[in-house]
Amino acid sequence: MNTDEFACGTCGSTHSGPPLSFAAPAPDVWLPEMARDEGCLLDSDLCVISGERFFIRGLIELPVWDTGDVFTYSMWVSLSRPNFTRAVDVWEQPGRETEPPYFGWLANVIDGYEPTTLNLKTMVHTRPVGQPPYIELEPTGHPLAIEQRAGIFRTRVEEIASFHLHR
Repeated sequence: MNTDEFACGTCGSTHSGPPLSFAAPAPDVWLPEMARDEGCLLDSDLCVISGERFFIRGLIELPVWDTGDVFTYSMWVSLSRPNFTRAVDVWEQPGRETEPPYFGWLANVIDGYEPTTLNLKTMVHTRPVGQPPYIELEPTGHPLAIEQRAGIFRTRVEEIASFHLHR
């Protein structure tokens, strides 16, 4: 088997990949009908619900030790109004990566992790213009937080892919 394919642990077939990222299209509390509501916005990076709840998309990165790759979950984090406003204010500003990190709560359930990933504590690190923020999970005993700190191997990437490709 070449390295551009993997044997799926769910269906037994050979798939291309494994994919090195999975993304949530919106925070879990977002409903499609909200797009019509005043005070609601969802674009590729930012989300506002009823002018009261604020979210930013970022990347949870897991180093893949045996391949040198980085596996990412592109997820949403809720921010306070002041932190969200500041993030928007510096969004296109060169040097924004010098911003202090913003505290937030992970706003997505990533299936396959127990206990739930929803509302894990995070720090959102702004990166240079054009790069999505880095989501650092609070260093706890949660399996996702452990994987972020300790890294994973390709076999784990294949497990994740097998699970998510057949949900």
